[in-house]
Amino acid sequence: MSSTLHNANQINRKAIYAILALAIGLVLSVLIGARVVFTQAAQQPVTLPQLPSPQAESAECAQFMDTLPEKVAGFKRANLAEPVPAGATAWQRSSAQRVTLRCGVDMPMQYNVYSQPEEAHGAKWLRVDDPATTLATWFTVDRSPVVAVTADTAQVRRSPIADIDASTLPQADTAPAPAPLSALETVDTDVCNGLLEHAPKEIAEGFSLIDAPATPSTLTWTKPGAEPVVLRCGVTPPENYAPGASLTQVNEVPWFQDVVDGADVFYALGRETDLAASMPITGSNEIITNLSDLIAREVPAAPQAQ
Repeated sequence: MSSTLHNANQINRKAIYAILALAIGLVLSVLIGARVVFTQAAQQPVTLPQLPSPQAESAECAQFMDTLPEKVAGFKRANLAEPVPAGATAWQRSSAQRVTLRCGVDMPMQYNVYSQPEEAHGAKWLRVDDPATTLATWFTVDRSPVVAVTADTAQVRRSPIADIDASTLPQADTAPAPAPLSALETVDTDVCNGLLEHAPKEIAEGFSLIDAPATPSTLTWTKPGAEPVVLRCGVTPPENYAPGASLTQVNEVPWFQDVVDGADVFYALGRETDLAASMPITGSNEIITNLSDLIAREVPAAPQAQ
């Protein structure tokens, strides 16, 4: 009997070992297969669309492209599918994870006197975030031709421009665009003193107050990658406002939205002087709420509005 049990146990163990070996083999096969598929996908040529790049075929761009590294932000240099756009290249980890670069593009319209560029390898870069996604593009603002590097900030562990030396391109003294709201006419600003003196260091998450003397009676908060929040006190009434116009009430302040020189401008009404604000789309609810509370505290209401 004991001999029979012993033999049965041996058979059971062999069966179990065989099943385990088969299971491990299947797992390894799946892992190896996935790795092969991943590697093949990462090695597929990247297709880049043609985009406006007026200086992409310049000699400066051609020379700059020759200096680019094999890796950027941990991504390997990719082959591009034909037709290859001039002045363009990419690095990728998979078909859905890549960093792209274009040389010879236009200066971004977001570059203005309030911009806070960052420096990498002696070149200055302006980060511009896409408000609808996690994509960000870094533009050189002191080089010609202009270089743009785009990456998904959710996929890269560090800024891709840390691996790109744009200082080899000719230096250029490109004038930034005027400050938002700077074209508005100024009226009496005496009632603005309290607002200017008690401005918060942060108007919304990530938006920090900066010293920006470009425009009088103006407060400016900036955040990397975002358009600035600008509040100007003591401006002329909105040109397109008329009684009965649609207003948006935010706490104690009614706001009128207008368009000035093609840009949205928000006017805070009902105070002893009118105020104008410019702000990014992303996070605008928090921004306009905090601006309303600041205005209500520091700028007296107009007599008829009290």
